[in-house]
Amino acid sequence: MSGAWGGLARGNVHGLVMRAGRADETSLVVAAQAGDPRALDDLAATYLPLVYAIVRRALGELADVDDVVQETMLRALPELRTLRTPECFRPWLATIATRQISTHLHRRQVDAERTAPLEEMTDPPDADAENLALIHVELSGHRRKTVRASRWLDPDARALLSLWWLETAGRLTRAELAAALGTSVAHAGVRVQRMRNQLELSRSLVAALDAGPRCPRLTAALGGWDGVPSTLWRKRITRHTRSCEDCGRAADELVPLERLIVALALLPVPLARSATVPDKPALAGATGNAVVMGAESAEVGSLPTSRLGYSANSPEDRSSRRSSLRVR
Repeated sequence: MSGAWGGLARGNVHGLVMRAGRADETSLVVAAQAGDPRALDDLAATYLPLVYAIVRRALGELADVDDVVQETMLRALPELRTLRTPECFRPWLATIATRQISTHLHRRQVDAERTAPLEEMTDPPDADAENLALIHVELSGHRRKTVRASRWLDPDARALLSLWWLETAGRLTRAELAAALGTSVAHAGVRVQRMRNQLELSRSLVAALDAGPRCPRLTAALGGWDGVPSTLWRKRITRHTRSCEDCGRAADELVPLERLIVALALLPVPLARSATVPDKPALAGATGNAVVMGAESAEVGSLPTSRLGYSANSPEDRSSRRSSLRVR
C-alpha cells in the first residue's frame, strides 16, 4: 500500500486533507487534469470520504448512498478538464454531490407517494441508527432523533443539511458551502437558516411522536398517515405540535443542534460497500482503499472484508481505476 492509499490507512481523512493544505490540493487537481494517473488515483482516494459523508448524511439508507456516491464520482472525475479554477475543486465536487442527492430524493419522494403501503401509524423503523451501530458510531438518543428528524425535511433541505453538517464540523467553509449551492454567501446563510427552522420543527415532531404516553389529540391528527415521513404530513403534524402544550413539553429537552452535529459530520466509509459495485471497478477500488481508514478509526474489524471484489493494490486494479476515471 503506497501513496494516498497508505495515507488513508494510517490516519484520519480530515487530517490528511487539512495537512496537505489548499496549495497541495490545488496542485493535485492540476496534475489530475493534466492526465497524471497517480494524481487521479490520489484525488479519488482523498475526496471519496467527503462525498460519502455528504451523501450518507442526506440519504441514510446505505443502498441509496452507494448509488449516489457512484454517480457523483463517475460524473465528476471524468469532467475535471471543465473545471477552470482548480482551487475550487472541493465546492465543485460538493455541488455535483448535492445535485445528485436532490435528484435522487425527488425521485424517491415521487415513488413513495405513488407506491407507499399503508402501515401502522408509528414512526418508521430506525434503520439509519441500526446502520450507524453496525459501523460502531456511538450516537446518543438526541443524535438518533436528529437523524430521524432529517427524514422529514424537503429534498433540497436534506441536501443542504449534509453540507451544513460538514461546515459546522469544520470540513467546509461557508464560502465553499455557498459555492456548492451556486449562490452568494449571504443567500446561503438565508437558506441555512430556513433549513434549520425546518429541522427544528422536525425534531419537535419526532419528540412528540416518541412521547409516552403520546398526546391523544396528536394520535387523532395522525388519522390516515401511512407512516412514511413526507412534506405534507410534516406540515400537518407540526401544525398541531406548535400549538399543543403537551407536545411542546416533549421537545423541551432537545439540545442545541451544534452540540450534536460534530460527531455526525464525517462518517467513515463502511467496509464491504464495494460489494455492491462490482461493475464499477474504479469506484470499487477507491472505496476498498478508503474504508481501511474507517476500519482502524472506528474499530470495524469484524465486518466482512472478504466481500471486497479485489485487492485494490494490484497493478491490474490501479489500471482499471484509471481507465474508468480517465480525464477526458
